[in-house]
Amino acid sequence: MYHKTVLKNGIRIVSERLEHFQSVSLGIWVNVGSRDEVEEENGISHFIEHMTFKRTRTRNSLQIAKELDAIGGFSNAFTGSESTCFHSRVLNKHLETLADILCDIFLNSLFDPQDMNRERQVILQEISMLEDTPDEQVHVLFNRFFWLNHPLGMPIMGTPATVAAMNKQTVLGHMRRFYTPGRIIVAAAGHVDHDPLVRILGPLFESLPPATEEPVRTAPTIHFGVSCHSKDLEQVHLCLGGKGPHLSSDLRFAGAVLNAILGGNMSSRLFQEIREKRGLAYNVFSFVSSYIDAGMLGIYVATDPKEVNRALKVIKKEIRKIQKGDVSKADLEETLEHLTGGILLGSENTDTRMIRLAKNEGIFGRYISYEEVVADLQKVTVDQVVEVARLAFEKDSVSLVTLGPLEKGNLDLGNVRFG
Repeated sequence: MYHKTVLKNGIRIVSERLEHFQSVSLGIWVNVGSRDEVEEENGISHFIEHMTFKRTRTRNSLQIAKELDAIGGFSNAFTGSESTCFHSRVLNKHLETLADILCDIFLNSLFDPQDMNRERQVILQEISMLEDTPDEQVHVLFNRFFWLNHPLGMPIMGTPATVAAMNKQTVLGHMRRFYTPGRIIVAAAGHVDHDPLVRILGPLFESLPPATEEPVRTAPTIHFGVSCHSKDLEQVHLCLGGKGPHLSSDLRFAGAVLNAILGGNMSSRLFQEIREKRGLAYNVFSFVSSYIDAGMLGIYVATDPKEVNRALKVIKKEIRKIQKGDVSKADLEETLEHLTGGILLGSENTDTRMIRLAKNEGIFGRYISYEEVVADLQKVTVDQVVEVARLAFEKDSVSLVTLGPLEKGNLDLGNVRFG
């Protein structure tokens, strides 16, 4: 059973009661992420996420951790390009205690300068760890190149320089601009009753004043071309991609189907052709990154420097086959069954349901049932899958980024030209 309440200041509280669960997942979502940052403050959303678990007016970090451990809670937070979430899951009998802790860290964090300096070092280590992980670093480089000169291309964690420059004043300024009621959604899923939840949360959140002015996001433009980053590695890691469907696009379900057929699982065409048949790579997959007003469909592979052109040739061949309509009715039916299974299996997890609840409220402003999602997925046609493939890999509209021991002059650029 779904319920929604809008507080006087505009904060939305949404919940879904699931009778057969003993747990409840609670999340506080803010419609802000790295795409809302200016370049000199890149990473500030992620920095704030880290700092909220450190100190409030009544609790220090150890007390926060102990109180969460005492109720058996699993708590975490994450930052994306367009949202930040603070969430936890507990047995339903501990919901009121959890709400008190989670609201306290969200509303009353002190951002003590000493705490900030310690956490700054943690984040710098996190950035260093990413730079030591080429399969992740190449995605950061690809995003920056693909969304060139737009905040969507900036790394979520920021850079060592921007993280080093952050202070309490910049953090509080960012929160005043973006942590406003119209951007906040509180979502709960599991063994939860809506009215008692609102009675608990309402007094805590109603003190937040409405925003006087809402920052406006600028739409991104896509940058196409080739960028090679030399690094002493055993393999070349590469990302290839083009335009994909945005979050509310009519083709978003067709994009999911194309992704699954192309490189979304072990039976996908790229996995079979590149890994199983030719042994060119251990890891190859496709991915979709969708945002409120833009999207990307990409492919990742890591291979020996001598095999890069061969791998790209196979990728192009498989994409061109789909663009020409080489998707059978059986291919479509099998993929729809695979995706439907993943959706319905995910419905058995309260965290997953809480996340979907919040995202659907944020994007569409309403509740979307699993039955509706599956019904829309089943409407996907072969023609739509072909259309997404053609839109993503148009002539001179593809980006390629490589990381490893490869010079641009050694690339056969014909393998990244479509049309």
